[in-house]
This record gives sequence, structure tokens and C-alpha cells, in this order.
Amino acid sequence: MTRVSLRNIDLNLLVVLDALLTEKHVTRTGERLHLSQPAISHSLGKLRVLLDDPLLIRQGNDVLLSPLARSLQAPLKEILSQIETLFGKSLDFDPATSQRIFHLAMSDYGAAIVLPRLLVRLRGEAPLMRLVVTQGSRHEMFEQITQGKIDLALGVFPSPSDEIVKEVLFEETFSCLVDRATLEGDGGLDLTAYLQRPHLQVSMDGCFNGEVDHRLGEEGLQRQIAVSVPHWGIAPGMIRGTDLILTVASRTLDEIPLPEGLLRLTPPLNIAPFKFVQIWHSRLSDDPAHRWLREQVKLASVAKA
Repeated sequence: MTRVSLRNIDLNLLVVLDALLTEKHVTRTGERLHLSQPAISHSLGKLRVLLDDPLLIRQGNDVLLSPLARSLQAPLKEILSQIETLFGKSLDFDPATSQRIFHLAMSDYGAAIVLPRLLVRLRGEAPLMRLVVTQGSRHEMFEQITQGKIDLALGVFPSPSDEIVKEVLFEETFSCLVDRATLEGDGGLDLTAYLQRPHLQVSMDGCFNGEVDHRLGEEGLQRQIAVSVPHWGIAPGMIRGTDLILTVASRTLDEIPLPEGLLRLTPPLNIAPFKFVQIWHSRLSDDPAHRWLREQVKLASVAKA
């Protein structure tokens, strides 16, 4: 790569480069920065010459980042954050007038629990702010936070690295759901009956290694998973008329009307609650806009009365 002199660098190009590497799309980059498509295309051309690299590579219907572009993402965000702090730009944040675009990642569980109340807050206090919400596995979201592709991720994550900050939003428990017609006697469910039934599992990757399975494994037990689906929203409706049992985070059942004939039960074994958290890169910790958004997410995570 050609060595670049600081005298040849326009700081505005760095802002465009950051947005291009995030959006991987000229039109969306223009919308994000409130610039025309020709202006973004012109800047991309200058950046390609300056860095002697294609940066964005079209492959079929997809646009991929070049190896150099991938390596620039994290340090570029760090540099821009430091420049904003240096010139005091971030101190002027006003939610009522901010046109900031935030990229969040969460599962459909997080979207159902947090997003509706978050949007009510944002539309009332920051009507010009925009959110881009994506979904991914825990590993993918963690990686995107590290690379600076997203601003905030919500979910259940292992202990983060030194550069990733974690804040607990709430603690979640589990409930079981069965078709009432398939129960005998008093309608209860002991551990033996629980293990004899086929199970419906909610798992993004289809692996049989969730919190429930870990807990059973500690007792030397194993359940029979007959069906695995990636989205909790469709799971309750799949129980009706079958002998399947669903063990799922309790708040998911609080958010939707249960199909008629289904019965909600306490699991017949003690499954430890899990902590639902938000994570972000430490370089964003002191950004007032980001700090404000984190507080809104926290307030939106409070359970409904």
C-alpha cells in the first residue's frame, strides 16, 4: 500500500470512509451522512486512489470489504471518536435535534422485550434519530461490536474482553408451555413426565446446548428435542394440538396472548436465571449520544407493570 501523507488527508474523507465500511452501500452512506450519491461516489474514488485499494468489492449480489478495509474499521472508529472529543463535538448532543444513526443488534427475543418501549421513548424525545436493528448469533454480535460495525448489542453474552463493556438490564427466568389437553390428573408436570415428553427448542443455531440443557446435564439428564426453531415468536403456536413442551424465557410469554388451550407451568427443575445485558465497545463509553441511548435502552427494559 502507498504510504499516505497527512497533508493529503481530508478529515471529511475519514467520516465518509467510516460510513462506507459500515453500510457497504453508496446510497445508504449518502442517506446516513445527508450527502448525494455522486458526492459519496466521488469520495470513494478519492479514497481508493489515496489508499491504493478497492475497499468495497462486489461479489455477485453482495458487496464485501477488502482485507485492508476490514483492518481499518476498528482503528478508524477510534480515531474519529478521539477527534470528536478533541474538538468538543460530542458535548453538543441534543436528543431533540440529533440525526444520529445507531446500529443495534439483538435477537427477536430482545426486539420483542425492549424495542417497542424503546421506540416510544425515542419517538417522543429524539424524533430525528434513526435506528438500524439487525440480528445475529451471540458470536456474530460480539464480533460486530469489536469491529465497530454496530453500536450496541443486546443479549446473553459470556464475560466480555477488556475493551467490551457490559451492563445488566434485567434477570430472566424460565417457564414451560404445554397443551392442556395432553396433561393428566391435576394438570401438573413432574420431572419424569417432563423428560418423557418431546421438546420444542428455540435456538438460532440449532445446537442443543442452551441453558436448559446445561442444567439437565449437571444432573446427568437429557431431554428429547424433537423440533428446533430459530424464533421464539412462532414457538407457542406450534405447541397447540401436540404433545410437545416448550421451555422458554418467561418474559416472552408475557408479551404475547397465548393461544387458547395452552397452559403455562413452572419448570419441574431449578433452572438458574440468566442476565440479559447490553454490550458496547469501551471507545463509546464517554460519547454523550451513546450514553443517552444506553440509558433509554435501560429504561425500556423495565418490565411492564
